[in-house]
Amino acid sequence: MNFITAIDRYIFRLVLMPMLAIFVLAASLLVLDKMLRLFDFVATEGGPVGVVFKMLANLLPEYASLAIPLGLMLGILLAFRKLAVSSELDVMRAVGLSYTRLLRVPYLITLFLVAVNFLIVGYLQPFSRYYYEQLQYELRSGALGASIKVGEFTTLKDRMALRIEESQDDGQRLIGIFARVASSKGQVLSISAREGRFLALKDSPDTIVLRLIQGQIIQDMPGEKPRVLSFSRHDLPIDLPSIEKFRERGGKNREYILPELLRIGWSDDKPVNERIASQATFNYRMVEVIMMLLLPLLAVALAIPPKRSTSALGLFVSIVLVVAYHKVNQYGEDVASLGRIDPALALWGPFAVFAVMIVWMYYRVAYVPGGQAIGWLERLSANIAKRLRKLMQRRRRAAPLLPADAVA
Repeated sequence: MNFITAIDRYIFRLVLMPMLAIFVLAASLLVLDKMLRLFDFVATEGGPVGVVFKMLANLLPEYASLAIPLGLMLGILLAFRKLAVSSELDVMRAVGLSYTRLLRVPYLITLFLVAVNFLIVGYLQPFSRYYYEQLQYELRSGALGASIKVGEFTTLKDRMALRIEESQDDGQRLIGIFARVASSKGQVLSISAREGRFLALKDSPDTIVLRLIQGQIIQDMPGEKPRVLSFSRHDLPIDLPSIEKFRERGGKNREYILPELLRIGWSDDKPVNERIASQATFNYRMVEVIMMLLLPLLAVALAIPPKRSTSALGLFVSIVLVVAYHKVNQYGEDVASLGRIDPALALWGPFAVFAVMIVWMYYRVAYVPGGQAIGWLERLSANIAKRLRKLMQRRRRAAPLLPADAVA
């Protein structure tokens, strides 16, 4: 007997397309929302546009860890909902195929995605998060070549103020330059120039030259009359601010891979608060991955609408449950990291409640004749919809008809 039958291949096709579509849609929405903020942040810092896409690439593993469970659950839910609405599910049940048997292929898909998500959450996501933080730091510090903001005063080395009115040719040509340079002896130079450009020095990487064209220098010395000098070309050396090296990976628990979290969390050599925070992060990652094993059961429990009904309430409830559970886990991690509750209880407690609820809902649908996981909610929703329809009908009947001359 073949392990994978024609029905299994049929279910695989039904699950695969909506699962991939929802995964791409969810990841795209998350990326687009973050992209707008990053463009604004990079523009404010005066950095190159290309760094936005590097930062988004480092956020993809985090978004994938959220989109994979959602795509998996909704893909299975929509597949079984289509089978139920078209009565194909009744035919399969009539020939002796149980819900558990029909979940064979969805569970094979689930096991594969659990392994993928485990690698993402446990190993890839910590590194990508660190590189994202590094890009943010380098952008703020100017290590990525962040330009001097046009139309604003920029202070360099606490002894020079520089303002540029306009930038052309991608910063190669600067228009309307004003600089104020103060020396340690009290001498102040106020320099204005029509245009200029930055030049690098091969033998001095910590210094650049601002070559100014057609301008004036006002030299002001303590106790002396200011002197005014005109020039056609003047080279102004600028000492670049020193940029500290970014910290090593592991400044935050989110940047540790799983073996590192295990070593820190259960080591007697580490401080208590650091051990607790590492244990909370480790348990959070584990429950987020293992929870995926329950999603096929939840999807089937919420995919089957009541008989002679095409209600999509289960689709809405499934999204609410998954998102709410994710937020509860995040809150549990934060509280456990502060030492207010045991990390295992804060994260595995909600998981146990969630698991019991899902198993009960699946049992109601799979083994209780005519059972519904959210039957009471379906009835409540149907009653509310019926009352709203009646109310709208009464309002339409009570609305006065306009006379013919008013209409004309």
